[in-house]
Amino acid sequence: MGKDFPASPKLHAPGGDKRRNLSWIFGAGGLCFFFYILGAWQQQPSSTVKIDTTRVHLTHCDRPEQQAAVGDASSLDFSAHHAGGGDDDPALLDLAFDSCALKFSEYTPCEDIERSLRFDRDRLIYRERHCPAQDSERLRCLIPAPPGYRNPFPWPKSRDFAWYANVPHKELTVEKAVQNWIQYEGDRFKFPGGGTMFPKGADAYIDDIGKLVPLKDGSIRTALDTGCGVASFGAFLLSRNVLTMSFAPRDTHEGQVQFALERGVPAMLGVMASQRLLYPARAFDLAHCSRCLIPWKDYDGVYLAEVDRVLRPGGYWVLSGPPVNWQTHWKGWQRTQEDLLGEMTAIEELAKALCWKKVVERGNLAVWRKPTNHYDCVRNRKKVYRDPPICKAEDADEAWYKPMQACITPLPAVTERSEVSGGKLAKWPSRATEVPPRVATGLVPGVTPDVYEADTKLWNERVGYYKNSVIPPLGQGRYRNIMDMNAGLGGFAAAFANDNRVWVMNAVPPFSSGNADVLGEIPQQSSFMDNTTLGVIYERGFIGVYHDWCEAFSTYPRTYDFIHANRVFSMYRARNKCDLVDILLEMDRILRPEGAVIIRDEVDVLNKVKRIASGMKWESRMVDHETGPFNREKILVSVKSYWVGESSG
Repeated sequence: MGKDFPASPKLHAPGGDKRRNLSWIFGAGGLCFFFYILGAWQQQPSSTVKIDTTRVHLTHCDRPEQQAAVGDASSLDFSAHHAGGGDDDPALLDLAFDSCALKFSEYTPCEDIERSLRFDRDRLIYRERHCPAQDSERLRCLIPAPPGYRNPFPWPKSRDFAWYANVPHKELTVEKAVQNWIQYEGDRFKFPGGGTMFPKGADAYIDDIGKLVPLKDGSIRTALDTGCGVASFGAFLLSRNVLTMSFAPRDTHEGQVQFALERGVPAMLGVMASQRLLYPARAFDLAHCSRCLIPWKDYDGVYLAEVDRVLRPGGYWVLSGPPVNWQTHWKGWQRTQEDLLGEMTAIEELAKALCWKKVVERGNLAVWRKPTNHYDCVRNRKKVYRDPPICKAEDADEAWYKPMQACITPLPAVTERSEVSGGKLAKWPSRATEVPPRVATGLVPGVTPDVYEADTKLWNERVGYYKNSVIPPLGQGRYRNIMDMNAGLGGFAAAFANDNRVWVMNAVPPFSSGNADVLGEIPQQSSFMDNTTLGVIYERGFIGVYHDWCEAFSTYPRTYDFIHANRVFSMYRARNKCDLVDILLEMDRILRPEGAVIIRDEVDVLNKVKRIASGMKWESRMVDHETGPFNREKILVSVKSYWVGESSG
């Protein structure tokens, strides 16, 4: 029985305070235990979360008046879990962008025809990337689609047809009529598959090449087509499981790269002039030139030396057109026999000096092969050839505004003639997932085979989550041309390796960033130069390019169906290099009407991005991370509205 103390106030019944204190203690303890269990649970990975209320419903529009829209699912309420701070820029609250004039419907900021005329025409330097100044020349408006714009034909029909309204240029139908590049038929273009040196079609031409090089056994997966035209060579290689990076300049052949991308074929604007191609060393299994008009023998052989840099050990170079088989074609080419013989002899000697071996010359085709190593090539510099010399020690992968050099890019050292420099690649499709040689040999700091395999698994789970719960059309063939803005090790592209309806352009920033930007949540202690990962992507059998998103991408407007941006905005915000608005406007420029975007980032970054996106006529919804609602990283899924420009008439 409790004892009463006279000095104690008796506000409650005897024993009430003690029982209440015990209740508070047990209650507080219970809450602590509950939140401990909750915290432990939210750290566990989960790939089975399904958020049906965030699905995006899209319609495929065959008529311009039809529009896709985001479903009427309500926005997710995540503020109770990890609320981002209020936006510190009140100007974003009412941000809305005007439409640019219709004359900008095919605007390519870094390959602008008017701006290019300010630069040197020697070596076609004026056709290279010349981007607008950071402020004075940049457009801050939305690039309009031409009147009558329609969704492209689905793959594989798009390989052979494109809507006239989408690329309203008939010039090539006249200029290349005899060569069967392109034909105009009513409201559409037809691509018969012809080319300058293969008027009977790319299929037959590729079959001829296949008799000279191994196109069918999986050893050739990545190809480079220099001066690609409308990319029929790359289009028909796809049926052989060969993925081609095609490029051509923006020149008098109006819209050739635009036609290629409209067909659903990988391509970009580019030219061999003074700067390196935007690819790493040892990237391509095969390089191709079909009357590409590149002066291979000039400028100390610098262009063929650049092909040598990007060609993998044991890779092939295929040449057709002048001067190959000049004995048959010299009259049609309107050149003298002496001139053509001199050019062919110069190319033969240059190829030998690069340590290449001529495989065969048959009909209109000539094929050379790069050595699998430089075991003997270095010795030949002292005994047989002095030019071109071996390049001095440097990063052979660097290519962002890096001048070409007329020298031989050294291959990784070997101890025996039978070794393949840098390591032997697996054949496709095993190549997509096996540990690449650059990772196995430790050339990518901070990325071990275990990290690589974990990254591959992580992106398989994430892409599965996208398809099942975030944007189902991604797995239904709705999107053909996909851009990954921060590709890392290529795990996102690898998740689509078995889907022939899709190809991915992997963009890798040419500057240093931490592993968190590239490998998502996989913890690493060291950071590494991102340009080392693009070489890994090519070793996996995918294609990509170095790109800094503070500048415009080398493509036409409306050339990508889907854009994936993993931590792109937090990466650029940390660097404080350019305005996030400009990056989003560039995304809008290259995205098709009714195209979709997935942006992964911190919630406070996504809040700001979402406000900007709403001013660009994008419909957006926030989606939880695949591990659940308690992860601070979120996913913003957006769809670009359908709208077209208005003609002055």
